[in-house]
Amino acid sequence: MLTIKVLGPGCENCKKLAYLTERAVNGLSIEAQIEKVTDYAEIMKYPILATPGLVINEKVVASGRLPSQAEITTFLTNALMAE
Repeated sequence: MLTIKVLGPGCENCKKLAYLTERAVNGLSIEAQIEKVTDYAEIMKYPILATPGLVINEKVVASGRLPSQAEITTFLTNALMAE
């Protein structure tokens, strides 16, 4: 099972990233735990300069931009193959 974290204070792009991530997970029919991290101290534990950020299995795969659903699907597929 993948552990996915959406990093951000709760802005529109952060909400959209969480939504696109859920759609990508459902599209792949995989088991994943999606967590929204809004606490600034927790966000700063990751090497990102801007939000929103996407972390899969504790690896930052995107930050400071809103990846497309297709990109998120690729990130998830790569993470599954790395397990």
